[in-house]
Amino acid sequence: MAGGLKKIAERFGAQDSRTKSLARNSVVGLVARAASILATLLIVPLTINYLNPTNYGIWLTVSSVVILVNHFDLGFGQGFKNRFSECLAKGDKVLAREYVSTTYVAISCLVALLLLILLVINKFVDWSAFLKVPASLNAELTRTCAVIIVFTCLNMIANIFSSFLAGDQRPAVAGVIQAVGQYISLLVIFILTKVSQGTLYNFALYYSGIPCIVMGLASVFFFMGKRYRGYSPKFKYVRPALVKNILNLGVQFFIINICLILVFQIINVVITRELGPDSVTQYNIANRYFGILFMVVSIIVTTLWPAFTDAYTLKDFAWMKKTEKRFDKLMLLGTGAGLLMLALSGPVYHVWIGDSVAMPFVISAAMLVMVCCQCFGNVYMNMINGIGTLRIQLILYVVFALVSWPVFSWLGRSWGLVGIILFPSLVYLVQGIFAKIQLGKIINRTASGIWAK
Repeated sequence: MAGGLKKIAERFGAQDSRTKSLARNSVVGLVARAASILATLLIVPLTINYLNPTNYGIWLTVSSVVILVNHFDLGFGQGFKNRFSECLAKGDKVLAREYVSTTYVAISCLVALLLLILLVINKFVDWSAFLKVPASLNAELTRTCAVIIVFTCLNMIANIFSSFLAGDQRPAVAGVIQAVGQYISLLVIFILTKVSQGTLYNFALYYSGIPCIVMGLASVFFFMGKRYRGYSPKFKYVRPALVKNILNLGVQFFIINICLILVFQIINVVITRELGPDSVTQYNIANRYFGILFMVVSIIVTTLWPAFTDAYTLKDFAWMKKTEKRFDKLMLLGTGAGLLMLALSGPVYHVWIGDSVAMPFVISAAMLVMVCCQCFGNVYMNMINGIGTLRIQLILYVVFALVSWPVFSWLGRSWGLVGIILFPSLVYLVQGIFAKIQLGKIINRTASGIWAK
């Protein structure tokens, strides 16, 4: 085991502390993500049996709608991560603590207002009509959505600690905490299957609530510890003037996140309305399976964001270029692994979910294409996000967002589920191509105009 870790560290290179940190986080993150993947795979058949395939499709759709609230933090979390990383790169611990304290207070105020508004709106939404499901489900859907709203809003505060850890180039620690929350949820839901009948409300309460509580408790524990006590949020370190610095980047991230909603997060709603809840279940099973590839790649990719912030702040362009080449090789390796997963998809589905849901091969093939494009786009967007030059990314997402709903609907009616999967694949591919071009210009110091903004 020790020899294997040593080889991984040597493979990532080298002697500089940034690369060693990236390698170390990648190894720990892979272990945490492997545990998270296992929990995700185990919970799917458990949930299908607990709720039945149709209600599971409804749950996926409702939760994907409500969880969109996560994107309404005005980009504070992502903007904070960049600013915090910059402070650490410059060694300014006092300013770093002021950013931590200011972000927690600003997010808490925003969440309080958002929570009040959403709970009022929820009372007046006819969820059964919106999702085109039986009216008898409306009361339970309203209660379920209220629970998801509460914990999604609280999670916006809890996840500031994830951004904090990422800014300190320790995203693997956040991954471990998230995996712990998932396993506790899995255990509780397993117990529910033995002692109660399946209800959307009970499932939402424990599935949404437990990970949020675990992250919140973990943040308190770490901020009381020796390593992070000097960064713990306190009112005396709140500096309202810093909000503007966070939002200079944060608002751009916020607009991008809104566009992401319109391009990617509405897909369950479109599928439900055009093809029915059972197709949502098919989509999400394929996405969970091939998403294993994306989750593995994203472990290392997540470390790129703060690492590139650090490198760009210190003008270490040689390291940036060398790292880009390593990740090009990683993409080739990931594509090969994806093809192997496609070849094994039939037997895997049979062992995993049995015969409860039909999974045509063409859906799996389309999902593999989407995930490969997602990996490609995610690698380069994390590099660009770390640098903070977001304008091209912003324009691309706005354009795709404006056409997303009619294009999704047309593709669904024309080619079914496979057609719907094609659109996000195109978006990921285009964003990756533009980001790669932009990164090359930045590294070679030829970026100007919109390429440098």
